[in-house]
Amino acid sequence: MTEKLFSGRKIFCGIRRYSGEYLSHAHDHAQIMFALQGRMELDIGGHCEFADSSCGMIIPAGTVHGFLATLDVRMFVIDLSENVAGDRVQKFAVTPSCRASIDLQDVAWQVDQVLQAPKVHVRRGIDLAQLDAALDQALHAPWNTARMAQVFFLSPQRFHARLIELTGHPPQTYLRSRRLDKAAQLLRQGMSLETTALQVGYCSASALGFALKRDRSQSTRKLRLS
Repeated sequence: MTEKLFSGRKIFCGIRRYSGEYLSHAHDHAQIMFALQGRMELDIGGHCEFADSSCGMIIPAGTVHGFLATLDVRMFVIDLSENVAGDRVQKFAVTPSCRASIDLQDVAWQVDQVLQAPKVHVRRGIDLAQLDAALDQALHAPWNTARMAQVFFLSPQRFHARLIELTGHPPQTYLRSRRLDKAAQLLRQGMSLETTALQVGYCSASALGFALKRDRSQSTRKLRLS
């Protein structure tokens, strides 16, 4: 853990790994947390909550809480010697600025980003690993925003907004990046350009070649030779 000062208050922060179930307890400090990987299920004052890579929690000092986490959960946690947001539990959207500022040497800026992040009341999480798995199973398929949103039982509008919060990219940009990642992998493995295009959802070899050149500055010939 790293100790810093923020507005005269002590800060302890770090990246923690959790696994298993932790019974209800309380701290004498406020706690800010969000996931770098996985999802933590929380029981806060008898209410079911969660923290993942799109939704973080601010837990005031003295608040009784317990949690359940699997082996792969990695959390970014900030412990503050005083409450920073009153005495109420708050949920906040983990914006790209929050994630980009993961720097144990600049924790004060991280706290500022969290306090400025949009507050949320009800949020169904977006698990990027689950989204990636769904896309990868059928990259050739016509994935519109509504179909991606159905994976998480969200409306297209809410899915669109939350994916931007989480990744900084709208759904079709995210999908295109996933397709091009897979295309580059297949081409390096020796698959023909025509077959690769069909595998990842492009209508022709020329369309895939153009997309790789435009978005990645990658030559299909060089990819096949690498």
